[in-house]
Amino acid sequence: MAERRDRPQTRQRVDPTRKVAWEVLRAVEEQDAYVNLLLPGLLRDHGITGRDAAFTTELTHGTIRRSRTYDAVLDTLAPKGIDAPVRDVLRLGTHQLLAMRVPSHAAVSTSVDLTRAVIGHRPASFVNAVLRRVAAADLETWLERVAPPYGEDPVGHLAVVHAHPRWVVEAFRDALGEAADELPALLAADNAAPQVTLVVRPGLAEPDDIAGLDGEPGEWSPYAFRIAGGDPGSIPGVRDGRIGVQDEGSQLVAIVGASAPVDGADDRWLDLCAGPGGKAALLGAIAAGRGGSLVANEITPHRAELVRSAVRLLDNTDVSVDDGRTLEAAAPFDRVVVDAPCTGLGALRRRPEARWRRQPSDLESLTALQRDLLDHAIDLTRVGGLVTYATCSPHLRETRGIVEATLAARDDVELVDAATVLPDVPHLDRSAPYVQLWPHLHGTDAMFVAVLRRID
Repeated sequence: MAERRDRPQTRQRVDPTRKVAWEVLRAVEEQDAYVNLLLPGLLRDHGITGRDAAFTTELTHGTIRRSRTYDAVLDTLAPKGIDAPVRDVLRLGTHQLLAMRVPSHAAVSTSVDLTRAVIGHRPASFVNAVLRRVAAADLETWLERVAPPYGEDPVGHLAVVHAHPRWVVEAFRDALGEAADELPALLAADNAAPQVTLVVRPGLAEPDDIAGLDGEPGEWSPYAFRIAGGDPGSIPGVRDGRIGVQDEGSQLVAIVGASAPVDGADDRWLDLCAGPGGKAALLGAIAAGRGGSLVANEITPHRAELVRSAVRLLDNTDVSVDDGRTLEAAAPFDRVVVDAPCTGLGALRRRPEARWRRQPSDLESLTALQRDLLDHAIDLTRVGGLVTYATCSPHLRETRGIVEATLAARDDVELVDAATVLPDVPHLDRSAPYVQLWPHLHGTDAMFVAVLRRID
């Protein structure tokens, strides 16, 4: 039933962790807020730290990731409709009941308290009744009830069970190709909280900078270190810019861009779409070790400031603010990296709201932009030089589709086998000249990488 919102009981005691989570859910729904930008500030404002901060983060991220699956459960219990603020309370309560180690009585009672504090007294009994019915079955049982049978609708079944939009499930299936049987594992990995990975920037950081940290070296990048938990901003090397926070897949893109064999000179590099700066900082550090220089270009002024902060210790790196489709250079570059704007489907585990915010219609403008950026990157590259094209999306229209269309339209480039640059990384399709990383196989974002050489 739809509940009329009345005056909140301002003196009602409420758990601040759950209140913050609800505020984030409302901001995502009403203001298109980004969780990774909003949540840290709210945690600081409310003095939520340590285990309470970890609980709030899991509650917020997990609820948003699985929100449409929880909606399928809730709508069977309240077919007449649920007001949006109440729905967010119910989503949070359902996540605690079905996916977190929160006792049923605590999940229900704190949700009722939250309702009274932020919405009002009237919906409290409704929230209590609905959540008690949710608690009567476990997640597996609910999924059996609300998901289409796999035999009748495999994509629809996986979309509900793993809380992904149907079009995203279809895109992942197509990108996996002959390995489509891995689709459930990929979707499950997309719902797991990613480990925080550091990049120890060569020439800037020393082994002692990570000595004593609770963690372990990365598996694929020689610069990666995975920490077990805590706030990376509290690490001295991160604060002063010698170390960064960067997914290992993103590090591998920079490694490919810096390491694929180039013909001739190798001292002028360009990062065409550099914001927010993590990849540019690694590229610049590698270039500095070889006596080279880097131009880090970013179209958006505020993101260019982030790039400047990331590369502030590198004397060989200049930041420009320009449209990557029209950027002019005094001389061509030996290497150009194009980490193009994309749907971000490869980083859904980091951005819980993105899976519900992105739409198939976004592909039209994004693929046009990607084509233009790659085309201009080739124009900025000297004969014999390399262009590395990357996206944080496995969608075929944003990956192979862009590269193949470019190759068909131009006769001055050839494809280089990017996978040979990463001989020790397993689970790559060695029959293709591309690199496609996967969360379920590599523990990274689903980065795509292609390398082209200009030949005329």
